[in-house]
Amino acid sequence: MKKKSKFGNQVRKDWYRNKMLYLMAVPVVLWYLLFCYKPMYGALIAFQDYRPAKGIWGSEWVGMKHFIRFFDSYYFVRLMRNTLLLSFYSLLFGFPAPILLALLLNEVKNGKFKRIIQTVTYLPHFISLVVIVGLIKDFCLTDGLLNDIIAAFGGERIPLLQQPSLYRPIYILSGIWQEVGWGSIIYLAALSGIDAQLYEAAAIDGAGKLRQAISITIPGLMPTIIMMLILRFGSLMGMGYEKTILLYNEATYETADIISSYVYRSGLLEQNWSYSTAIGLMNSVVNCILLITANAVSRKMTKSSLW
Repeated sequence: MKKKSKFGNQVRKDWYRNKMLYLMAVPVVLWYLLFCYKPMYGALIAFQDYRPAKGIWGSEWVGMKHFIRFFDSYYFVRLMRNTLLLSFYSLLFGFPAPILLALLLNEVKNGKFKRIIQTVTYLPHFISLVVIVGLIKDFCLTDGLLNDIIAAFGGERIPLLQQPSLYRPIYILSGIWQEVGWGSIIYLAALSGIDAQLYEAAAIDGAGKLRQAISITIPGLMPTIIMMLILRFGSLMGMGYEKTILLYNEATYETADIISSYVYRSGLLEQNWSYSTAIGLMNSVVNCILLITANAVSRKMTKSSLW
């Protein structure tokens, strides 16, 4: 009884001390419960031939039928290849970009110039994705900016977004342009936490900027880099459909069509609700496995992990 009363007193004290923080957290918790956890109930239709008139419990249960149908379909290999390649290239080129920008900004001593660069690089993140894709399409027109540059160097004008081989570079580079500034914020915050005395001691010992970066800056950033890398692995198969459906076209399906865009077409346009839910559920399970695996590998190799 004493243990229980002691625990209860601790809870009451914590509530009175932090009640405003708890109240501020209520809308966030409700949002997650209503829009993230409650819809999980609908994942049941992946194992049914769902009919809206019959509802979830009234529809016929078919087990793994829709999963098997997807694995046997013509689109399976293409979708997996495109999703993995776009995710891999985004990780390979997009993940280091904000780290490099943060390292460069950290070396800028002119405060005004640094603020201008930060504003310019942050700005694309706050522009609507529809506007961003509209700009990309305008740049890629036959008489657009990119073709003007190509023509200036003696190249031939072509509709860039009609070329399947060019879709991935355009997708990856535009993604870096949009998110590199915003992504650098967390690394700049981590850099500000590195003790300045370490740099002073290294300078006294004769270490140059490169040696300081290798011996002090990179190790200081490593915990943050590992955390962000684990989170990126957890969304490796989760390429968003919004940019894809705005940017791709029938001419580029071969290299542009990914799992999430196929789920969108199957579920909302063709109304194959059970089939698209099965694909989305499979994709989420794979992402979860990748996240757990990346966390376990990181914990074993670097002693740093999310949990």
